[in-house]
Amino acid sequence: MYTDKILIGIVDDHTLFRNGVAGLMAEFDELKISFEAGNGQQMQQMLAKHPVPQVMLMDINMPVMDGYETTAWLKANYPHVKVLALSMFEEDDTVIRMLKAGACGYVLKESKPKELLEAIKTIHTKGVFVNEMVSGKLIRGLTQPDSHSVLSKKELEFLKYCCSELTYKEIADKMFVSPRTIDNYRESLFQKLELKSRTGLVLYAIKHKVFTF
Repeated sequence: MYTDKILIGIVDDHTLFRNGVAGLMAEFDELKISFEAGNGQQMQQMLAKHPVPQVMLMDINMPVMDGYETTAWLKANYPHVKVLALSMFEEDDTVIRMLKAGACGYVLKESKPKELLEAIKTIHTKGVFVNEMVSGKLIRGLTQPDSHSVLSKKELEFLKYCCSELTYKEIADKMFVSPRTIDNYRESLFQKLELKSRTGLVLYAIKHKVFTF
């Protein structure tokens, strides 16, 4: 049960779609709309006038300032805001590029309202939303280049599972270890890679090409 509403913003250049999403999301008790914007530049203006959202729904193809640029700007200036990409495109390159820009999850516009709600709630509570579509694009096979020799085999295996929708407990079951051991792997990676979140681990894996796509 949520005692506080999750504050969200919606950035999309299609007015009817944006208004429709806002209307649908406003019907859920768990959410509250802070503002809507037609592109990244408008979003910057809105941020100066309205409460900063906890989760930002982000379209990709927009005029003036597209989703890639807007997401990168947002993560640089408001790193605590979780970006959930909401797009009609499902090509590997598009998904990966948005994640590289700083998005913490990716959902297709054809998704049902309740699916979008679950994505928002998950990204808010866990910091990352990796559904079946995204995990299929991320996990193509684990490589172990020399540049990652600082990581153990088990840490690399744990890193692979972090790029999926599995919870830490489910990862422990997959690796046949205790939840405490998983905690140790996570803290070890945080320390070695100088990261603080699971999202950071996923983005590290992408940025440093730990995985082949």
